[in-house]
Amino acid sequence: MSRKNSDRMRGHRHSNAMPPSGPTQQAEAFSFVVPTDFVDLPSKGRYYSENHPLYNKDILEIKHMTAKEEDILTSKTLLKKGIAIDRVIANVIVDKSIDPSSLLVGDRNAIVIALRAASYGSRYETKVVCPSCQTKVDFAFNLEEPNVYSGDDISDIDIARNEDGTFDVELPATKIMATFRLLTGRDEKTYLNNLEQDKKSKGGEKVVTRQLMTMLVAINGDDRIETRRYVAQNLPSMDSRHLRLAYKTANPNIDLTQDFECSSCGFEEPMEVPLGADFFWPDR
Repeated sequence: MSRKNSDRMRGHRHSNAMPPSGPTQQAEAFSFVVPTDFVDLPSKGRYYSENHPLYNKDILEIKHMTAKEEDILTSKTLLKKGIAIDRVIANVIVDKSIDPSSLLVGDRNAIVIALRAASYGSRYETKVVCPSCQTKVDFAFNLEEPNVYSGDDISDIDIARNEDGTFDVELPATKIMATFRLLTGRDEKTYLNNLEQDKKSKGGEKVVTRQLMTMLVAINGDDRIETRRYVAQNLPSMDSRHLRLAYKTANPNIDLTQDFECSSCGFEEPMEVPLGADFFWPDR
């Protein structure tokens, strides 16, 4: 998923007889270049607009995390606001013309996995709860070669890809032609913020309708927000499920599922890599 750049770390010292005295001179006395990796993007750049820096690009160069990025990940303020990972991604992307919030969710996930593997190693040791015996056991996940899903199986459920990066799918119950798009990090954040606002209302979180509203672009070519809202709230369950399945099928992403075997009871089952607090802190 990520390819190492050439070994770029190096150090050098001044050969002057007199040691530097000022702060600037001291900083120049030693320096090195932080290594970089190239991340394979699940989207291959196919679903970005033509004016986006990642349009038709299948790789992205990122630098390894430094102590500065670790500061971000330990900031209680940034963690509470939910922007710590965004800040880290912004810092490590080499091409500063790329807006991190415009990254598709699958590409963003690929960056996070590659960044963790490059910074702390591909072996991710954590504690998981066995689904069978409910025992909390130590388990090691391998992040070196995660499975990448390219989103090329759209013909399986008759999804049509449009030139602008959107998709069309006919819903089985209502025969509506729904046009949907893939979500970016900005969309995902808006969706989660809306769910937080829902918690304050008597109706509770609107998980499904919020998801449908976020992904829907048009209904039978009608892109008015009133139309999309009505459909999202009143779509038969068969159609709602089909639309969400269509999105999952079309969405390029990283498959974080790996084979788990419980060391306590021997139970075996595929398990998704848990992205908990220790994901970026292996020493915790």
